[in-house]
Amino acid sequence: MKDMLLIYNARLVDRDTDIKSGALLIEGNKIAGFPTKSAVKKMLSESAARIARYDAEGRTVMPAFIDTHAHFRDPGQTLKEDMESGCRAAAAGGYGTAVLMPNTNPVISSQRSAQRNNAIARRLGYIDVIQSVSITKDFDGETISHLEALDSKTVPLITEDGKEVTSSAVMLSAMRTAAKKNLIVACHSEDPFLASSARALRTKALKLLRAGKKSEAIRLLREANSLLALAEDTATERNIRLAEEAGCRLHLCHVSTERCVRAVQESRARGNSMLSFEVTPHHLGLSSAKKENLLHIVNPPLRTERDRTALIQALLDGTATCIGTDHAPHTEQDKKNGAPGFSGMETAFAVCYTTLVKENGMSLRRLSSLLSANAAELLGLKNKGLLKEGFAADITVVSTDEEWTVRGREFASKGKYTPFEGKKLTGKIEATFHNGKIIFQE
Repeated sequence: MKDMLLIYNARLVDRDTDIKSGALLIEGNKIAGFPTKSAVKKMLSESAARIARYDAEGRTVMPAFIDTHAHFRDPGQTLKEDMESGCRAAAAGGYGTAVLMPNTNPVISSQRSAQRNNAIARRLGYIDVIQSVSITKDFDGETISHLEALDSKTVPLITEDGKEVTSSAVMLSAMRTAAKKNLIVACHSEDPFLASSARALRTKALKLLRAGKKSEAIRLLREANSLLALAEDTATERNIRLAEEAGCRLHLCHVSTERCVRAVQESRARGNSMLSFEVTPHHLGLSSAKKENLLHIVNPPLRTERDRTALIQALLDGTATCIGTDHAPHTEQDKKNGAPGFSGMETAFAVCYTTLVKENGMSLRRLSSLLSANAAELLGLKNKGLLKEGFAADITVVSTDEEWTVRGREFASKGKYTPFEGKKLTGKIEATFHNGKIIFQE
């Protein structure tokens, strides 16, 4: 007989449901059903040793989150993160599944390499990972023959994340192959030549900061960010038009500007139904209006308040597809040297709940959709993302009333840097279940 777990005294929330006082029964690694109050009372009164019990104490139970964009740095960069620390960080953040970027060392450029990482995570047992594969082999910008060997059921997504495929001809050919094989092309849209100019400005700014010339450094960082906005906007428009020509599924990574949101809307108005995009929590919770935020180096950088407002509206009105963390941990020394990115999985729910639900009136059902169901649909995960009978027992328990202060040193991730350091957020992950087993508990 399979192990059974009763989660009771819970508010059950997913894309389709908001039940104030409910329960769910897990059998093995699947959701088996939703017992009535009388059935729960009977189960609790019996000495049913074979049924484990978890009292949610009135907290909210949601489908575990699905991250469309994370870096676990494994293989080759395990001082920053490794598969185990990344999976533990994900579970602590309420995640049950994560799509991993291929910019490792060596670059993940084959299905075999992707399957190896998937298998490592499966053995660890904290979460499921979906390892993506590079668009060009080893990020060489030219070779795409390896795409012919990919099976979309194992590798649903290809990306050059952290880079851009410079040649439009190469990108178009890759997109045509992706269309034929039903692969999602995920783009880190950024003109590489404009980005190179911005990197030079950032390097100068960091030198000025070390010399104590903060105001001059801030000025250069604003200039760099302006170039990077132009880099994102122009590359986004290029990638959308190429995808329309190729007839492929296009997913835009970490969209951060108002103009990119408009580009998506215009493409959909032209009849493009195969276009999706993600927004990161840090682009929702922070903007460059506060000059101190310019010092939190990330690609794409923190944008203007107008851009931030446009991203929030895109999530509210359904233009945006999902939320991806772009979890990108670095060592302390790498961050001091200006490495872009930071750990984001363990703050993601709280940032989104605080910004979207508390401050902008989003329903918790809508937030669940953005964190779980929409990503599951995008990736073809037919048994994840909802609290539904027969679905995977990947469950997150959250306290929506609890206020807490972010302390990076407490992260499970190896990367302790966060732009939310010392900030008070609302919404705390209390527990995460994966395949019916409790993986994380506060």
